[in-house]
Amino acid sequence: MSDGSNLPKTLVRRMPLEPGVSRPVVTPIQPSVVYSSESPDQLEAQYEGKDHGYTYSREGHPNADLLAAKIDMMEGGKGGIITASGMAAVGTALMGLLSQGDHVIGGDQLYGRSLRMMTQDLPRFGIASTLVDTMDPEAVKAAIRPETKMILVEVMSNPTLRIADMEAIARICAETGILLAVDNTFTTPQGYRPYDHGADIVIHSVTKLLAGHADVTLGYVSAKDPEISEKMRVFWITMGATPSPNDCWLAERGIYTFDLRYQKSQENAAQLADFLADQPGVKRVIYPGRKDHPEHQRAAKLLNGEFGNMVSFEVEGGRAAANALVRAMPEVAFAPTLGDVGTTVSHPATSSHRLIAEADRQAVGITEGFFRVSVGIEDIEILKADFGAGCAAAAAL
Repeated sequence: MSDGSNLPKTLVRRMPLEPGVSRPVVTPIQPSVVYSSESPDQLEAQYEGKDHGYTYSREGHPNADLLAAKIDMMEGGKGGIITASGMAAVGTALMGLLSQGDHVIGGDQLYGRSLRMMTQDLPRFGIASTLVDTMDPEAVKAAIRPETKMILVEVMSNPTLRIADMEAIARICAETGILLAVDNTFTTPQGYRPYDHGADIVIHSVTKLLAGHADVTLGYVSAKDPEISEKMRVFWITMGATPSPNDCWLAERGIYTFDLRYQKSQENAAQLADFLADQPGVKRVIYPGRKDHPEHQRAAKLLNGEFGNMVSFEVEGGRAAANALVRAMPEVAFAPTLGDVGTTVSHPATSSHRLIAEADRQAVGITEGFFRVSVGIEDIEILKADFGAGCAAAAAL
């Protein structure tokens, strides 16, 4: 039996590649799980922050750091952390900063899994939560307790596309010293930069518009205060919410076209919203760029006219009409995601908010006929034809 002595040296010694006079145009993927150091002294210097280097991928790797730096630039932040998913980013902020006996306030129209974490998971660890209407500053004020440490809000709610009173909430947090955490996934840095408006923490599901091709699962979280960032980083490392180097590489690729994709999908969304409003059987259309949106003026001010690519609408006829609509437009992906280059349709009652009590869903307008559309970059006439057929099928029941 061979002892390996006859194997080529390249198989028994990991030799570094010789540097050349040229460099790659595309960022290399560096999938190594572990990195070697030349001595214990050097390793210690790395851990103490005296030297820059990598040790073990759970503690960071080059592709994640490069992606974080790019999103930092977009958000005007520093020291961002790339996590394995958007919910890992939410969890890193909540669990990394809150302790037993603390209290957190959240918007009552947060993403479904964020709501579940707030109402079911945090209480198991002795962290209390209260959900409020973030369009109502007085409700936010009324929910504050002496032990309140954080307010978590989405500028544009998922999936009802309501616009929070961010100016008032930021003032409340500044006056009370409560941390303001903003999930900026829907609005993106193109529409809203939370740090410019008083936020302390910024969260993204990079999976969505930033990466933009439905082939990545990643999150991002950063904080204005380096001490807060470090607390989150320690928790992130401990929990092992490690991002894949390949996903980070794909997301970096997506960011290069983000502005182009965002503008085209936003143009399509505005046209599709107006089209849906004229279709048979459509009860209501929700798009912040439409003048009939309840917070249209606030959205125009907060988002500088960047109303985004998300449209929600409701059809008459409940679940039966919903099934008919989806079946009549097979070219549009029926999928619980958003931000892809192609348009996707989701049904919150059976996906993102299926774990929320029906009465609570109904209270915020998420009925069996309610849909959320992530508008892509297709030709708008194709989208009109598809959604026209879907609405006609739903109305024909």
